Amino acid sequence: MTIRLAVRVSTLVLCTTLAGSLALPAQASGIPAVHAKAETAPLFDDEAGGNANADDPAIWRNAADPGRSLVIATAKQGGLRVYDLEARQVQSLPAPAGPSVADKPGRFNNVDLVQGLGLGGAPADLAVVSDRGNDRLRIYRIDRDKPGGPLTDVTDPGVRPVFSADQAEINKQKTAYGLATWTDRSTGRSYALVSQRNRTRIAMLELIATPAGTVDYRQVRTLDLPSTFRLPNGTTWTPCAEPGELPQVEGMVVDPADGTLYAGQEDVGIWRIDAGLTGTPVLVDKVREYGVPGTYDEATGKCTPGADPGYGGRRLTADVEGLALVTEADGDGYLLASSQGDNTFVAYDRERDDDNEYEGAFRITAASTTLDGSEVCDGAAALNAPLGSRYPHGLLVVQDGQETPGDGDREATGFKFVDLGDVLDAID
Repeated sequence: MTIRLAVRVSTLVLCTTLAGSLALPAQASGIPAVHAKAETAPLFDDEAGGNANADDPAIWRNAADPGRSLVIATAKQGGLRVYDLEARQVQSLPAPAGPSVADKPGRFNNVDLVQGLGLGGAPADLAVVSDRGNDRLRIYRIDRDKPGGPLTDVTDPGVRPVFSADQAEINKQKTAYGLATWTDRSTGRSYALVSQRNRTRIAMLELIATPAGTVDYRQVRTLDLPSTFRLPNGTTWTPCAEPGELPQVEGMVVDPADGTLYAGQEDVGIWRIDAGLTGTPVLVDKVREYGVPGTYDEATGKCTPGADPGYGGRRLTADVEGLALVTEADGDGYLLASSQGDNTFVAYDRERDDDNEYEGAFRITAASTTLDGSEVCDGAAALNAPLGSRYPHGLLVVQDGQETPGDGDREATGFKFVDLGDVLDAID
């Protein structure tokens, strides 16, 4: 079942390529800074580097020994990386190949966790990954002290593509992209919410344990966010993009307390949606470029922006990327969003009753000549729980899209580990 929405909103969105063409807002310079405590070794997106490109992290807490918790992160065509709290790699798993050399290879985009799914007669913690290359989910069991590495692939061999009808459609790569997991407390059932690349669709997939000890999934329903918006002056506008592309969603997170999905439509803003994909989505905040017209130039592959009509927000600069949730025992906390266009992170009140009001912002800047900050951040994950002596106040992990120092002209990416206590102090 697909739910299609014709949502009328009072603003408009500019395509991703326009973000770099607009001047960064003056108020960004006054945002407080925090520093990372550790960083992973750089990943290189070339043949020598295994076509590895850092994208999205998740934090798994080892309840028996929190200081031995793990960060599980995607590296796109480079597969998965697993790190300890010192940001040292403890495991690397390849993305599966395509069915043939002529088909697209596996490409791991986003990752999230499921705790306590009954598997093989015992509860298991799982890492769930969107494989953009093969348009499928990959599922890994987490066993901290298992010989050979903590992750074991338990994906059922019969899993089907998430959005595509056949391999020809998969090769067009309008495939599984962003991902967030959710366990419905009223039923105990676990789900993955998956967005479609270059489309506005989000699919709800139920995760199903099989008698063979693997994990399968089935589609429950889908929802389409708007791709065209009505402006206050009565006109409509479709975001500038390459022909055939729509404004996609990637960064997503679910609040487990009330089953609220927050979804970042990259050049539009942040949507608040029932995680069951029912009801009417609410646009919590908009990017600054919202409403700016653009003209796509096929020769350059870029959009040229027109005059800003002033319909955008004041906090986010496109793209809206990684979303992370900081939960607190009393129900308070924060929704964090990567404002990729100005290298900042924006914090909103977690509580819906306060309409997710703006709470503050921060940057992650260089701690030394060898430990840099985070720029053009894609994915982010936060855990507000003690993680041993190194992170007694919790941890924030963010992708760094411009890892420095790099290696000559090679594009380098990685992940930064930040004390969550420092982040909360900066927001407050």
